[in-house]
Amino acid sequence: MTTATAPSAYPRAVADLLPAVRDLADRLGEIPSRNRIMREFKVGAPKAQAARLALIAEPITLPDETETEPTSDPWEYAEPAPVPPATPVETTPVPLILPTAKVTEPSPLVERNGHPPASVEPAPVKAQTSPVRRLSAWPVVLIALPAFVAIWSGWVGLGGLTGFGVVHPLPGIADGFSINTAITLPIGVEVYAAYSLRAWLSGQVPPRARRFAKWSGIGSLIIGALGQVAYHLLVAAGITSAPWQITTAVACLPVAVLGMAAALAHLMHEGSDQ
Repeated sequence: MTTATAPSAYPRAVADLLPAVRDLADRLGEIPSRNRIMREFKVGAPKAQAARLALIAEPITLPDETETEPTSDPWEYAEPAPVPPATPVETTPVPLILPTAKVTEPSPLVERNGHPPASVEPAPVKAQTSPVRRLSAWPVVLIALPAFVAIWSGWVGLGGLTGFGVVHPLPGIADGFSINTAITLPIGVEVYAAYSLRAWLSGQVPPRARRFAKWSGIGSLIIGALGQVAYHLLVAAGITSAPWQITTAVACLPVAVLGMAAALAHLMHEGSDQ
């Protein structure tokens, strides 16, 4: 019959436990925890904690450093090598060159108030260019006279075929005053075409006005050409009264020309009003 070994009545002191805990720390490579010390050495928590704190508080001893003697410089006791005698070098005399005297520029004139006078820059010289010779305008007048006669007669004749004729614009005021409304067609359409071309090609109007003058001028020339074609076709066919389609288009021309002229005038002056 076996009996259990009773624990010692004298528990181990911290000083006796510390070497064993130090050996355990060396085996583990780190300081063991309190629970590990309690399991390994069968001690209570207060004593395990006290042994662990005592191990942590121990100073770290480093291995003794061996003093190494400084190595001597091998060149310290070396004898200097013999220096060969210098060979004489023939020198040729160099002529002495004296520095040239620096010419000092005259200082600017100083006025009485202590400031130099303002420098006057020369005026830029304009390159002489040959004068631009303008073309004579009389050939244009010579070309325009026969065209004016043909265009005038064509529009007036077409106006007579489409209902334009002699009217009394001032009844009761000047009963004897009369006018043929057919002349409004060549004056309105052709004069506006020439004026819009001038505004387009001059380059002196705003971009919007120039664009409007370009397309409205080209449109006026096309309408003028169509009017001449319509008149000559009607006369050649012996028709004394134009069809209603032509009459409608011709009757709207004065109103259309007035609207385009007013729009062009407003667009030409839009930049000057700002």
